[in-house]
Amino acid sequence: MTDLRTTVVVITHNRRRELLRTLDRLAELPERPEVIVTDNGSTDGTADAVARHHPEVRLLRPGRNLGAVGRNLAVREVTTPYVAFCDDDSWWAPGSLTGAADLLDRHPAVVSVTARIVVEPHGTEDPIVRELRESPVPGPPWLPGPALGSFLAAATVLRADAFRKAGGFHPKLWLGGEEELLAVDLAADGWWLVYADHLTIHHHASQARDATLRRRHGIRNTLWFTWLRRPVGPALRRTLNLARTVPRDTTSLLAFAEAAAALPWILRERRVLPAEVETRLRLLEPAQRASKARRYTG
Repeated sequence: MTDLRTTVVVITHNRRRELLRTLDRLAELPERPEVIVTDNGSTDGTADAVARHHPEVRLLRPGRNLGAVGRNLAVREVTTPYVAFCDDDSWWAPGSLTGAADLLDRHPAVVSVTARIVVEPHGTEDPIVRELRESPVPGPPWLPGPALGSFLAAATVLRADAFRKAGGFHPKLWLGGEEELLAVDLAADGWWLVYADHLTIHHHASQARDATLRRRHGIRNTLWFTWLRRPVGPALRRTLNLARTVPRDTTSLLAFAEAAAALPWILRERRVLPAEVETRLRLLEPAQRASKARRYTG
């Protein structure tokens, strides 16, 4: 069942044990995908452990922590038509990479396929899966699944050329909701993003994470995305809604302060979305406000 259509890209930072488990699982896949790992400046021996235990993996060592841009670096090396992202604490289920490639082969206007996320070790569905299934984004009837307004980098297969053409992940967003900006830029280019319930990725959340920093970056990135792409009225409404609903603590205050300090470059790079893409975002807003699976801004 070897499938040469998809390359798996993983970024990592100081998660040697989790990454080795993920690489073990990826090595067992019947598709036998090429795997590229960007080690974002780990200091725990991660890179050396990968080279020793998984010499078949293409290992990139930029020498510093690039955040999500580590994925951009890896995608430059991808020669297959599709790239599958997963995190160092997640792995694709057997057959899912082939299933995603089949969907992309059959639907040339679809740019990304996001899979169902199963949380380990108990095998339960991530709460966000229900929201993906019930996405309110309207799409044409030929779509192979619900249309999405964004995607989850840890659970998505994309067209590599479209990713590169759109510029990949913005270097300033780092990590924490960094997908939203790229997703709308892909939609503005005429692409559709979809959810596929029959595809699966497993996620065993690492304990080596700074939840406070990720939430701060998530709030900041949501504001930056809003100011970069939304018209003035919707941008103001979403900003005020965030100010009312995020926790009233130091993390939120720092996020708003960091976002505001970036206004000079935000204004230089601001590019309002086409009307049809903005309409999709407006339809998403009630679901976003009601979401119980918000990962960064709640």
